[in-house]
Amino acid sequence: MIHLYLGLLLFSFLCTSILVIPYINLLYRLKFQRQKQATLDFQNKKTPIFDKFHSAKTGTPVGGGLLIILSVSVLFMVLFPVLKSSRIFISSNYHLINELTVLFFTFISFGILGLYDDILKFFNFKKTGFFGLKMKHKLLLQIFLSLLISLFIYFKLGINFIYIPFLGAISLNLFFIPISTIIITSFANFFNITDGLDGLSCGSLMISLFAFWILASTSLDTPITLFLALWIGALIAFLYFNVYPARIWLGDVGSLSFGATFAVIALLLGKIVPLMIVGALFVVEGMSSAIQIFSKVYFKKKIFPAAPLHLTLQKSGWEEPKIVFRAWLATFILAIFGLWLGLN
Repeated sequence: MIHLYLGLLLFSFLCTSILVIPYINLLYRLKFQRQKQATLDFQNKKTPIFDKFHSAKTGTPVGGGLLIILSVSVLFMVLFPVLKSSRIFISSNYHLINELTVLFFTFISFGILGLYDDILKFFNFKKTGFFGLKMKHKLLLQIFLSLLISLFIYFKLGINFIYIPFLGAISLNLFFIPISTIIITSFANFFNITDGLDGLSCGSLMISLFAFWILASTSLDTPITLFLALWIGALIAFLYFNVYPARIWLGDVGSLSFGATFAVIALLLGKIVPLMIVGALFVVEGMSSAIQIFSKVYFKKKIFPAAPLHLTLQKSGWEEPKIVFRAWLATFILAIFGLWLGLN
């Protein structure tokens, strides 16, 4: 069926490509654009390093993630019933409705949370002087959504294990719920943090999803394989306009949704170890920020010149496209390694 999935990937690419330019124009009309502001960190202190490298991006439309979410969701709703009615073999590792429920609940609910944060950023900043949701409020909402998803996966799908390459499945029982909650929340934030340079997060995610697309197809899970085909096709179309200099950004509506959904797909496939390898770029970016915050709070000093890591590289003199292209190459190698582990 690989030829069918490739065709659907191309169809998703074509549909999103047709929509993306009118969508960018719509964002301009709605003034859904990056605002000029003095960026503040978690301690409400100005971040001059960030502003130095990103002030030129003011005015770029934000919210491309919403287009991808809508495009993938609508195409799936239309195409999946067609596949079922055309005598094409459909297989799922779990109860079909429950699997689709957890997949799209993650994809859409984290997107709604990100969209709400984006709306506050662009339409409420000048009134309140605060840029988006407060960090603790956004984190609590993410944990709540992740916990709901983890409970659903545990009780409705019966997943309570992680698979360790060469060792096999290890049952976690009830411990699966807090562990999966941490993984989903972490990847939502890790991806959000990585989405700071033109094309960095989307290009790396596109490569990562190709690896998981192969893992899903070898697991004979039709819903996830189809979902990934449509998602990759939409990402490629979006990435054309997201590479340097970007004409559109994902926004939190995309970054929170994509990071969380990536983690949930790994949980559904039982591929947590490959997730950590293939998604290592997102982990490194997120952990660099976490370590920097921890060090500032408890030791009153910086570990890195700037965080996340891509800002340190910019500060050291690396140009933005150079950072992005090398990150893609690193992700490509990591994807091959993670895929190799996932197939063992």
